[in-house]
Amino acid sequence: MPAIIQCDVAIVGGGLAGGLIALALRTKRPDADIRLIEPGGIGGDHVWSFFSSDVAEADRWLAAPLVAYRWPGYDVAFPGHRRTLDEGYYSIESGRFASVVGDALAPGQLIAAKAIAVGAGAVVLADGDRVEADGVIDARGAADMVMFELGWQKFAGRELVLAAPHGVERPVVMDACVQQIDGYRFVYCLPFGERRMFIEDTYYSDTPEIDRPVLTDRIDAYAAAKGWQVESVAREEAGSLPVAIAGDFEAFWRGNGANVAKAGLRAGLFHPTTGYSLPDAIRLAVAIAGTSDLSSDALHDLTYGMAKRAWDGRGFYRILDAMLFRAAEPEQRYRILERFYRLDPRLIARFYAGRSTMGDKARILMGKPPVPVGRALTAIRRAR
Repeated sequence: MPAIIQCDVAIVGGGLAGGLIALALRTKRPDADIRLIEPGGIGGDHVWSFFSSDVAEADRWLAAPLVAYRWPGYDVAFPGHRRTLDEGYYSIESGRFASVVGDALAPGQLIAAKAIAVGAGAVVLADGDRVEADGVIDARGAADMVMFELGWQKFAGRELVLAAPHGVERPVVMDACVQQIDGYRFVYCLPFGERRMFIEDTYYSDTPEIDRPVLTDRIDAYAAAKGWQVESVAREEAGSLPVAIAGDFEAFWRGNGANVAKAGLRAGLFHPTTGYSLPDAIRLAVAIAGTSDLSSDALHDLTYGMAKRAWDGRGFYRILDAMLFRAAEPEQRYRILERFYRLDPRLIARFYAGRSTMGDKARILMGKPPVPVGRALTAIRRAR
């Protein structure tokens, strides 16, 4: 006979957003009886990275125990420009994420089952059990995004174990000195140890489809070109992140459960240009842990409010995305990023954190754009 499980808060989805909310509540609200509903492993199989300016000082208590690697700066490389930026950079591995979140949960608070129906006060599981909660948060990842006009940041990554030390001291966040294929292409490198290197082949592409064997072959070719002899592959991952150009946020929110609190990509909480959701996920988790009312209505209003304010406040980034995807020829898109990385490091940091000032926006748009002016103006009008 199906069981009924009662709790204060049910979090559906144990990925980045859901896991962070569970960890934040267990840390700040240990009195709250929560359930984290996730049929697979907590966190999946990913590496999430962020800049020090992405996370406010007051919120670092949540990120700190999750960080596996940290560096004091990072490099970028373009055909006409190379640079080291003195901005802290951090990486979280899903294995550590799963361990920290799992250890924080009390026995019985992780439910390894698939949710087939999510409502404001209850979750129905595939085995017929029902979780009834004062508050329900849907954090199951990206849902229907047909209301958005999107480009994609897609990638495949491999963590390589090398035969000899690679000699790389800092992450290479963008190496665009590679053949430009399928849009703006760059390679991303994280030195996880003196003989361990995580390499990601990344594309700002018009389509989300990934030919994984082709991309992994290119990663191997990149490593070979660097003179790195590979002993083994420790892990692999691949994914496609949405890059928002335009869209109807209200229709998106209603289409994915109008009265249900949402988090992460399901809430539309991601940086429109990078597709990264970690900074927003930390802000939201901290806000939920700090609220006194964990009812479904209050959680809906909180999550909707944060997501709507983020969407309304990030129109500038969507204009830039329109220029990148609609004004620039695919093989010339790298010029936009090359120009951007010549700007003030503080401006660059605020951009990635989604906190660009009016002065930043003016400076980014100042001068002759690295795309045809007519096409740039058309793309801007379309994005608006």
